Amino acid sequence: MRRIISKKTEEKKAKRNQFILSIVLIIIMFSSILGYSLSGLNNSNSEKITYNNIEFVKSNNLWYANMGNIQFSFLYNPTETEKINSKLNSLNQYQNLPLYISSENSEAEGEIYRNLFYSNQIVQRIQYACTENEKCDDNFPVKNCSNNFIIIKKGEKNSVIQKENCVFIEGKEEDLIKLTDSFLFKITEIQ
Repeated sequence: MRRIISKKTEEKKAKRNQFILSIVLIIIMFSSILGYSLSGLNNSNSEKITYNNIEFVKSNNLWYANMGNIQFSFLYNPTETEKINSKLNSLNQYQNLPLYISSENSEAEGEIYRNLFYSNQIVQRIQYACTENEKCDDNFPVKNCSNNFIIIKKGEKNSVIQKENCVFIEGKEEDLIKLTDSFLFKITEIQ
């Protein structure tokens, strides 16, 4: 037989259960936030390499390297990329000038943007542009090699070549990011 409980006692019991449940949920949420934030402080498990006396530390799937007061971040470290033998302008040639870009790979383009503009403000700005011999659907300016211009495109053979102020980063789709990192390693004199 079931005990008869007054409505007031039933409401009191329901409120107590809700209170206990909310306390438990708050504790769970707080502990998970605390655990997540503390996990970022533990760098003892982070990968590190030294290349040409520059330390690279992997964090959040990027390799970070400090050169003077500038921090660069790459998807690959120098040991994972090909060394470029062609002559390229140094990083100083890009300093405080506009940089034009035409790219068939958004991730490779992102490497350029993150390292030369967003994080470090090395270039004045980055603007999309079209080469003189391509049809330009968007209202992008048409630029030539008298401007600092990086052209990233898919091709059969991997190469990074400088002609005047144009840099042509060309290669297989799966290699374009590594080639772009190689380009950045070369102009920063890491490689």
